[in-house]
Formats: sequence, C-alpha cells, structure tokens
Amino acid sequence: MSSASDPAPAARHRPSFWAQPGHQVWGMALVVALVLLLGGLHRYYTFYATYDQGIFNQVYWNSLHGRFFQSSLSSGVSVAVRMDGDVPSVFYHRLGQHFTPALMFWLPVYGLFRSAAGLVVLQVAQITAAGWVLYLLAQHYLSPQIAVLITASFYGANAVLGPTLGNFHDSSQLPLLVFGWLLALAKGRWFWFWPLVVGTLMVREDTGLVVFGFGLYFFTQKRYRWVGLGLMILSFAYVVTVTNVLMPLFSDDLSRRFLPGYFGELGTDEEVGSTLDILRGMLTNPIQFLALVFRRPLRTVQYLVGQFLPLAFVSAVSPAAWLMVFPPLLKRLLQQKGDALAINIRYAITLVPALMYGAILWWKSHRERFTPRFRRFWQICIGLSIFFTVISNPWRTFSFVIPDSVQPWVYVSWGQMWSHAGHIRSLLAEIPGDAPVAATTEIIPHLSSRRMVVRLPMLAVRNDERQVVPVAYAVADLGYITTYQVAFRDARERIKEIVPALDEALRSGDYGVIRAEDGVFLFHYGQASNPLALQDWLQRQESLRPIWQ
Repeated sequence: MSSASDPAPAARHRPSFWAQPGHQVWGMALVVALVLLLGGLHRYYTFYATYDQGIFNQVYWNSLHGRFFQSSLSSGVSVAVRMDGDVPSVFYHRLGQHFTPALMFWLPVYGLFRSAAGLVVLQVAQITAAGWVLYLLAQHYLSPQIAVLITASFYGANAVLGPTLGNFHDSSQLPLLVFGWLLALAKGRWFWFWPLVVGTLMVREDTGLVVFGFGLYFFTQKRYRWVGLGLMILSFAYVVTVTNVLMPLFSDDLSRRFLPGYFGELGTDEEVGSTLDILRGMLTNPIQFLALVFRRPLRTVQYLVGQFLPLAFVSAVSPAAWLMVFPPLLKRLLQQKGDALAINIRYAITLVPALMYGAILWWKSHRERFTPRFRRFWQICIGLSIFFTVISNPWRTFSFVIPDSVQPWVYVSWGQMWSHAGHIRSLLAEIPGDAPVAATTEIIPHLSSRRMVVRLPMLAVRNDERQVVPVAYAVADLGYITTYQVAFRDARERIKEIVPALDEALRSGDYGVIRAEDGVFLFHYGQASNPLALQDWLQRQESLRPIWQ
C-alpha cells in the first residue's frame, strides 16, 4: 500500500506538456511562424523585398478597390512593354500572365492589412496552417510520433522555408489546399474534397500538373480509381481550357513570352505557342524530349537531394511519391531557365505536397522501420535541411549575418541596413499617396499601394483615360545597387539602364533631383534641381561612369 505522501499513479505517469505530440506540433508551428515572420518583415522593412512583392500587393490593392487583377507593375513585364515597346498600363489584367483566381480567396484577409507587409503575414500564416493540416493527415494513417516528424520535415524543408522567406507568391497557398483535400479524402468528406481540388486548380494555370500527379497515383489504387480518373480528366481539361481559351482573352503573354521562353527548346517559338504545342512537341520529338530531361544530371540530383533530405530520403524510395511528383517535376526539368532547379525559388514548393504524402504512404506500410536509430537519423536530416537553408541566405534574408559575396567582399551589417532604410523612408515621405511614381526594384513594394507605379528606367504610364502621362516622382536607390554591383552582374545591368535614363531626364529639364540621402535620389517632374542634391547626383553618376557608359 502506498503512503499518503506518494503521488497518485496517474500523476506519476502523466506525460510532460511537450511530450504530447499535439503540443509538439503547436510548438513547432509557433517557432516557425515567429522565425519566418521576423525574417520576412525584417527583409521588407530594410528594403530587400523586390518586384514580385509589389506586383501582388498592387493586384490586391486594385482588387480591393474593385479593379480585379489589374496592375501597372505586371504590365511593366508584359509582352506589350518588353517586346513591343509600349508603355505600362494601369488597366492591364495580370490574368494574361498567370491565371490565379485563388488569390481572391484571401482578399478579405488582405483588407485587414492593406499593405505589402501584410502579405508577409498572410504567406507565413498559409505555410504555418498547412503544417498543422499535414499533421492531422499524417496522424490519420500513422502513429503520432511519425506524424510529428513528418510535420517537422515540412517545417524544416528548404523548399518550404526558402520560398516563404522571399517575396509573396501564389504557390504559398498550395500545400494548405492540397493537404486539405487529402485529409477530406481520408475522412470521406466529399463535400470538402472536390471544392478544395477546384481551389487548388485555381491557384495557378499550371497547378493542374500537381493535381494530375495525385490523379495518377489514385488511379492505380482500386479503392480510389474513379477519383484518380476524375482528377486527371478535371486537371487536364482545366489546364487546356485556361491556357488556350481564358488567358488569351486578357493578353498574349503566355503564347509569346512564357511558353517560348520556358519551353522553346521543344520547337520554334511558333511551334511552342500553347500548352497543346508543348505536349505535341514532347510526343513527336521523343529524343529531344529525353535529352532535355537529362541535360543537367548533377544539378537535378542536387535538387532532388534537397527535396528528399528533410524526409530522411523516404520519398526517394516511395513509388507513390515518384508517381505523384512526376508531372510537376517534369515541368521543372524541361524549363530552360537557369533557376528552374533552384530550391529557394517558389516553384520548388509545388513538389512538396506529393513528397510529403508519398512519405506518409510509405510509412503506412513500413511502420516497423521506425526505430530509435532511424528516428535520430531523421532528426539529423531535418537539422541539416534547416542548416543548408540558412547558409544559402535565401533572398538575402540573412545578409546582416552572412556575407552576400566573399570574393569580392560584399557584406551589409544590420546597422547599415536600418540606417539606409531610414534615409529611404525620409524621401518616400515626400511622395503623395496617389502620385504616379517610378522606383528601383527594392523600393517598389513600399509604393505599390497605388494605381500608377512603374519600375525605373520607365518614366511614363498609361492612365485610365488611355493617355500616356509622365510619373510625378522617381526615386532611385543607387546606394543599394552600388554596394552589390562589385559582385553581381544584375546590379551592373540595372546601373546601365537606370543612370542614363535619369541623366537624360535631368538634361532635358523634365525632371529635377530635389533630395539625395545615402545614395538615394528623389526626382520630381517639372521641378528645378536642388543644388546640393544635384551635386550628389553628379558625383554618384561620375563614380559609376565606367559601368554605364
């Protein structure tokens, strides 16, 4: 008989708070959300966010004001501007470049923040919520211990962390939606399953490849054969209809820029003008098709290792994972852009749902392999994935700790970042909230909550009256570009574009430079130059002359 002073048996064996799987997941989610929020907001407020952050913010801002999917920033990278020499238009619809109606699911959330910084919060919330839904999905099939590690694999995946630390992107909602309809399927909740599948298709014109991959797998399973067939038919029909019927209604960017630019090696530009042309090129040129798939063997292996690492390479031995990931992976392999296989790019996250679900299915059939030794190996793999993510310094998020270049040396300290950001904000305070404005890439997101904004060297925009008007203000951060031009060619190319354009604007008398601080210059249309600001400009221009002239 136990004495009165002995603790009750239930109390003696009650697990600690953090020993409970659900609490572990909540803890992971909070830590990941906090780190991603701090990293993303620090990057934004120190003016390291770039053009895409501004595009999505302007799309949301215009949509909130009833001008759905319109964006002068998207127009600035359209075929009409880049290839035909037109001026960016405020009424240009982005749906011609990327068909992303699912963005409007989150418009009420954006309405709470109404800023590009709010998109950082939204993106982190989407990824954090996706991890929790993944845990519920994994727990449905597996023990809580394995489910926790699969969730940790998601939160620690380079393909998740890297893109989330960058600009806002439409694929950030993809894991949440896919895990949602997989969970609905597991529980037989069909009234959730099909709407979430349709929502997934609406993320982008190419996410049908993700859905098609899952359809391939389910078609091989007797229980879900009709579901798999339905997913394949629905996704194929959606992609073909959207890319060949709906998107051309808005612009010809897909047929003239994106498809030839990404998949032009499957044929001539005229032969790769639609998604059906790409499919035809794959079928009629099998040797060329295979050569393109296997042209970068070492880069492909490196990319796949980065994708498999957080799951301890379980997905690499899961036939289901390979079947599901094949369509989106094939698109990555066929793309001719150099960053197609970059794991910090937003496209990498499109492979993650298939790899996670493939790991769940593998563990469902191999529970006995979950030994203490393998568990430790798995934890090491997750740690390595996080480590490699940090040292890769995705999107210069950790540039205040990690140098951007060693030879030549490029490093900007935390204090320098915030000091420079203060100078930029001082100049931006002089620009009215509704004034037409042009800016360098890193300043664009902070000026994108307006109707008329373009990127330098452009200095004009087509307004709602279809009239071409000059921007009232132009702000150029040459201090940032000068810092990075010693090691990065893209910065030197920007100097070659921006400095001559602003020099010509000054010489013509159209613009005057009215303020200059720390290498940041503010120009005003129709105003005379401030003598001190002009002197700073001439000195900066002369120091950069070997690059731009």
